[in-house]
Amino acid sequence: MPSSLSSARRWSLARQLLVLQLVLVGLLVGGGAALAYLDAAQATDDKAAEEVVSVAATLADSPGVRDALAAPEPSAELQPFAERVRADTGVDFITIMNRDGIRYTHPNPALIGRRFIGNTGPALRGTLFTETYTGTLGPSVRAVAPVFDDDRSVVGLVAVGITVESISKELSERLPPVLAVAGGVLVVGVAGSYLVSARLRRQTRGVGPAELSRMFEYYEAILHSVREGLVLVGRDGHVVLCNDAARELLGLPDDVDTVRGKPVGKLGLAPGLVSTFVSSEPASDELHVTDTRVLLVNTMPVRSRDRMGNVVTLRDHTELQSLTGELDTVRGFAESLRSQAHESANRLHAVVSLVELGKVEQAVEFATAELETAQQLTDRVVGAVAEPVLAALLLGKSSEASERGVELVLTEDTAMQDTAPHIDPRDLVTIVGNLVDNAVDAAIETAGERTPRVTVTVRSDEHELLLRVADTGPGIADDAASDIFRRGWSTKPGGGETGRGLGLALVGQAVRRHGGTVEVTNDPGAVFTVRIPLR
Repeated sequence: MPSSLSSARRWSLARQLLVLQLVLVGLLVGGGAALAYLDAAQATDDKAAEEVVSVAATLADSPGVRDALAAPEPSAELQPFAERVRADTGVDFITIMNRDGIRYTHPNPALIGRRFIGNTGPALRGTLFTETYTGTLGPSVRAVAPVFDDDRSVVGLVAVGITVESISKELSERLPPVLAVAGGVLVVGVAGSYLVSARLRRQTRGVGPAELSRMFEYYEAILHSVREGLVLVGRDGHVVLCNDAARELLGLPDDVDTVRGKPVGKLGLAPGLVSTFVSSEPASDELHVTDTRVLLVNTMPVRSRDRMGNVVTLRDHTELQSLTGELDTVRGFAESLRSQAHESANRLHAVVSLVELGKVEQAVEFATAELETAQQLTDRVVGAVAEPVLAALLLGKSSEASERGVELVLTEDTAMQDTAPHIDPRDLVTIVGNLVDNAVDAAIETAGERTPRVTVTVRSDEHELLLRVADTGPGIADDAASDIFRRGWSTKPGGGETGRGLGLALVGQAVRRHGGTVEVTNDPGAVFTVRIPLR
């Protein structure tokens, strides 16, 4: 017994379903055949009862029967008449008798003159009735009708019957069609069950229910435990599956049912993400910037016979992008130090040459003037900007811009106190660093038309932090103002394909993260004004 149970458990889902369907089909067909048989038996009994009642009533109302009962020898006239009627109607016996039950007719002439075997009481009281009774011919369904004279008095009785054997024979003639229909239904049911089982076996690959259950549990556990976001998008653009990491990365509700089955376009995602999710073309390591994260997106269409949908994987690139930004800043600082070291070496050579030429006073004056200029810039930035990281960034960008032939100017109203402790210095580096880099590039474009200059304003009060970067470049086209903070937008050749177009997207992300705003104007070059609330 245990081995048989174990073997049953190892049956595939398709085989178990086939056995279950065969049992159900067998029960349904058997039950249907039994009901059909009982219905046919009832119909046959009803037909027999209706027939004997009809014949008995007709004979009882016949004037010839009534006149023959009054004749000296009733049997001489009634027996031939009753046999003709019996042959014509197909009943098994017609017995005409007097009130005392003495037979005048019978299929067996030897029984004429004997007493009728059966009930006659209701008929003697003037009522036609039916019953199943065992007489000389065996069990039969019979009807007994009274024969009335002109005064409505009962002068005789007519009994008409069909034996149960005859009824069974007629029922047996009806049984083959019922069995044939039941057999046909059974064959069709078995064939249908086999086809369903075969299709299920192909789709489940012959795996049993227990194994399927374990596979589903593993599948659920793995999908919801991996740190990489996974989204399955159907061919119709609806979400089929979205694991926990994907909901966290995309900022979607924690409730699975509110996400599953919903169109991707109605999840509140950026248009770029939506188009990538539903695209029929694969995507590899695409960078997408949301309000809070930088995501690395890969998509791969899934095909069987045709396209079923997309598998989308998401990785959080925020920290790496932040580290990349910090690395760029450090690289900028290093480049600035390299530039300053190069300039200092040149100036030192000039001072040494002046000393060698005996121009000591000129050498001292030259060295003092250069030192004073550098110190003034340092004192100006450090005195106006209390945030050390931002101050160091501005000094580095100033030296870098100077090396590229661009003048970086800090406006007179620049004054930032340490009043924004909740703002991450890395966000300030992201905002100011990217804006200044873009401004320097834009200013260089018009170097022949006007003096390339970048103007920076950093000002804070108890309500907000204002960051403004203006350049002398060509400015921003009016029709591009709504797209400049979209990832991939760039005025430089190649756009997002060369890795450009990410800086302003990161600026927009950092500003939105702190609930701030960015305003873009032209005066005449581009002017970016960032306002971040401090409360």
